[in-house]
Amino acid sequence: AACSGASKALKSAVLIQRWYRRYMARLEMRRRYTWNIFQSIEYAGEQDQLQLSSFFSFMLDNFTQLNGNLISQLLDPVVDPWLDRETCYNLIQIPESYAGPRLSFPLSVSDTNALLNAFKEQQTLHARYVLQLLYETKKLLKQMPNVIHLSTSYAKEITICGDLHGRLDDLLLIFYKNGLPSAETSYVFNGDFVDRGKKSIEVVVLLFAYLLLYPDYMHLNRGNHEDHIMNLRYGFTKEVMQKYKTHGREILQLFQDVFSLLPVATVIDGKILIVHGGISDQTDLDFLMPFLDSASSVPLPEPQQNECEWKQVGGEMNIVELCSILWRDQHLNPLSSLLQIVDILWSDPKTQEGCSPNTFRGGGCYFGPDVTQRLLLQHGLQLLIRSHECKQEGYELCHGGQVITIFSASNYYEEGSNRGAYIKVGRELVPRFYQYQVSRTTRKLTLTQRVRAAEGSALRALKEKLFTHRSELMSGFEQYDHNNTGSVSVSEWALVLETVLRLDLPWRTLRPHLARLAPDGSVEYHSCFEDMVPGNPLTQVTPNLAETLFRYRTDIEIIFNIIDKDHSGLISIEEFRHTWRLFSAHLGVDIDDRAIDDLARSIDFNKDGSIDFTEFLEAFRVVHKLDSKDQHLNGKTDREKYS
Repeated sequence: AACSGASKALKSAVLIQRWYRRYMARLEMRRRYTWNIFQSIEYAGEQDQLQLSSFFSFMLDNFTQLNGNLISQLLDPVVDPWLDRETCYNLIQIPESYAGPRLSFPLSVSDTNALLNAFKEQQTLHARYVLQLLYETKKLLKQMPNVIHLSTSYAKEITICGDLHGRLDDLLLIFYKNGLPSAETSYVFNGDFVDRGKKSIEVVVLLFAYLLLYPDYMHLNRGNHEDHIMNLRYGFTKEVMQKYKTHGREILQLFQDVFSLLPVATVIDGKILIVHGGISDQTDLDFLMPFLDSASSVPLPEPQQNECEWKQVGGEMNIVELCSILWRDQHLNPLSSLLQIVDILWSDPKTQEGCSPNTFRGGGCYFGPDVTQRLLLQHGLQLLIRSHECKQEGYELCHGGQVITIFSASNYYEEGSNRGAYIKVGRELVPRFYQYQVSRTTRKLTLTQRVRAAEGSALRALKEKLFTHRSELMSGFEQYDHNNTGSVSVSEWALVLETVLRLDLPWRTLRPHLARLAPDGSVEYHSCFEDMVPGNPLTQVTPNLAETLFRYRTDIEIIFNIIDKDHSGLISIEEFRHTWRLFSAHLGVDIDDRAIDDLARSIDFNKDGSIDFTEFLEAFRVVHKLDSKDQHLNGKTDREKYS
């Protein structure tokens, strides 16, 4: 009897173990496809951003259709005479009621401590101090080379951090765990300080403050998000204007100037190369170092028809604009090597040999282990450290350990989605990894709850993507639905989704979350769109125009924001008409001019010749219905689950 009882207990233990393993395998599968959804949608957004830059080129090529004013608004940087005064910030009065930190320059440790404590307490630094700090940072960066060389003989250990993307809590946690920047604690922050997160100003102001305090021990590389066009799409511009309503425009202009002067690479002991994105088979450090360190070392053609474009070539043109000009104007070949900078900021490693265009992001390239090895051997290097990609553990090794990706923004996609990490290297140049995760609520959640929350958020984003491509998807489904049954096979359904969206996702695995099956096992493709409805689109908008507005809402908002120089939220009807006509022509969207005119007139609500485009665009937002199935299973509404 004892043996029989032990045998039953053993069998029960084996069954429980098998069940647990299957359960964990399913959970891991959900975690992986959730990750793939987030990353695919992120990179698709970056493709859209680079396509938007080609729209600016298109505008130049078709400028006769627009008035000169609009062209200059879209493509020329703002030059405010007030900003030309070196001490313009002194003209700004600080009221006695201001309770935030008061800085004195040159900065001292007490100033940076005051900043640190103020930001912890959710205080905002006064615009006067922000402008003065940016002026001082600009002066410093103008004196520095664009490739920084460091030595561990001066700093015993150097800490390398990846993308922060406006996550102040991650930066504070790094400083808490690793120490504040000082002569004993040297840092390299590898770009993408801003955008996406809600505390980009606080993050970048702290980094610049420590750069001013310890210029020999605090080092900042430029990332692809240190660019004003990227900032328009991913949130930094909006954050500045919300926090600094009076002097936001001037602050943005100075940020733009400072970002353009940031170094693009750091080399430690001549052995470790640190860049934000990566390299390509065209990367030539021997050429880039002297070229970047002194723009005058490369002969430039005399300005001709592109004088307005050339006036900023000395490092102050945003990267996307620069690529656009180089691509468009063949006579600018002497500077075609500047495209190497785009590779440095945008590229990603791949496991396959060779170098190919990075079609997933829409910019830079994919570089293989052979490309890495060739560059390291050519320059006597032993390691490439880069950032630019979120990794679940905060870091990842590839190319036989010769390439390390480091990413320092934890919970990047969703609470609990990933850890952050940083690297420390000493004189032996052996990297040591330190992981962390900012945790406000995740400790209270089980692993299953964390996966479910991230999965729900990812699926919501994916369903929005489906909704904004509804007509293309329906057209694709109907090509296979010869008898108009409203259903297609699972393989046909998956093929249409991938052909239209190009997200490289496991559609068959995701099908239960996106569409219903008919009794015969086929997919009822109309069910893909049941969970979503448009916001409150205007009745005057045709279905064709409405879907275009849904899909390109972010691009249109960026263009309108560029036109809206004073950030009042208003643009003229003529500007609206001209911009939208050209944008629709560039996209190849068949929108009748009369429909655009009718739309422009209908949204001039008070008939004063101006359009409140913020209110207009709010009407073209995807609204999710409450998922009754999730409510039944989890006892929570979507709003409660994902707020």
